[in-house]
Amino acid sequence: MLGALVAAAGFRSSTGALLEPLEHEFGWSRTMTSGAVTANLVIYGLTAPFAAALMDRLGLRRVIVTALLLVGIGSGLTTVMTAPWQLWILWGGFVGLGTGAMALVLGSVVANRWFATRRGLVTGLFSAASSTGQLVFLPSIAALAAGPGWRYAALVVAGAAVALIPVIVLVVADHPADVGARPYGAAPEPDALATNDARVTREEKVSGRHTGASAATTPGPSPARVALRALGEASRGMPFWLLAGTFFVCGWSTNGLIGTHFIPAAHDHGMPPTTAAGLLALIGIFDIAGTVASGWLTDRVDPRLLLLAYYVLRGLSLLVVPSVLGPDVEPSLFLFVVFYGLDWVATVPPTMALCRHHFGLARSSVVFGWVFASHMVGAGIAATYAGWIRQSTGDYFWAWLTAGILCLVAGFACLAIPRRAADDAAAPIAPPAPTGASGTGAQRGSVASSSE
Repeated sequence: MLGALVAAAGFRSSTGALLEPLEHEFGWSRTMTSGAVTANLVIYGLTAPFAAALMDRLGLRRVIVTALLLVGIGSGLTTVMTAPWQLWILWGGFVGLGTGAMALVLGSVVANRWFATRRGLVTGLFSAASSTGQLVFLPSIAALAAGPGWRYAALVVAGAAVALIPVIVLVVADHPADVGARPYGAAPEPDALATNDARVTREEKVSGRHTGASAATTPGPSPARVALRALGEASRGMPFWLLAGTFFVCGWSTNGLIGTHFIPAAHDHGMPPTTAAGLLALIGIFDIAGTVASGWLTDRVDPRLLLLAYYVLRGLSLLVVPSVLGPDVEPSLFLFVVFYGLDWVATVPPTMALCRHHFGLARSSVVFGWVFASHMVGAGIAATYAGWIRQSTGDYFWAWLTAGILCLVAGFACLAIPRRAADDAAAPIAPPAPTGASGTGAQRGSVASSSE
């Protein structure tokens, strides 16, 4: 699972290293290439809640293999593209869908399904995997783009995606029961449990695959219906909008701005793109430590206070970027890289924890998928906004300033999130049973079965 998350992050972050080579070869504007990145980011985010529901219906293995195929096809076909619309379809459609299905929502599903305790720490580890992907892939992709050419870099991404498929097929299991295990930290259960007058084995109960006699003939709700129902239920309360709004700013200030525009912004100040890519990878190194530490803290500290600290500190760091960028790596720039790296996706574990607190374990993965979608919509808007600012003014000053202010606002908005969920807020979604289905069979496609 960690390998899939590492690869997805590396594949998605490769777009930032290829902006300038594409512009130089085809004569495309920064606004146009940034727009393709926006399509990639938005589709990447909007895929997440539906991917979470698909993982329940089809299993982790099938979803991940399909996602890797999409990334391989999309990245490989960019080597023969000749028009901007093809970039939008390949980067936005194929790569966006593929990486979105392996996004942080995959970590949420695995943490909920395979772990009964230490979920904060586990989600921190999965979140750090995204930074590791950036660390592993980005410098190599930038070096290939600067050396033999961007097509070689695109082919490396395609080849890596395809090479992972047999590993996923051989290694990944959908449920703990598939390998004769219980979720980590789960209390021992009787060998058999009664569910709607049917005897269910412990393994079936743990894996969430107890469906009753009618399950074999009656399908549950479609993944799309499950995802949309989760959105409808969650969006009735203010906690969802506060989480989605603050995570929107998180995406704006990370993937949308730094992830997409840091390399070209540094190049504007005279820094070689390969050096800038190395600094972005260094951010990934420090984020591994910062995000794992955030996961550990999330199990022990009020997540709202953690988010307040993370957003405020990130906002202050972004406000100083214009003054530290230059042709060389000065101590002040290195300090920014370390500080910002520790905070890069440290927001993920406490945000996931608040989703569990307010919406219950049963539906938290799909709800987090929608919160993550807002993260990537923010990233997409920021990618286009920053590209437009650069093209209109000749530099990124107002892009850095906007992101810094938004982070400060988001930090204090986190204090408005209620400390505890309402009594009925965490009730699992129970989709209506199809005609003729028993109550137990109807649960087959529900969000609940994805996390039990």
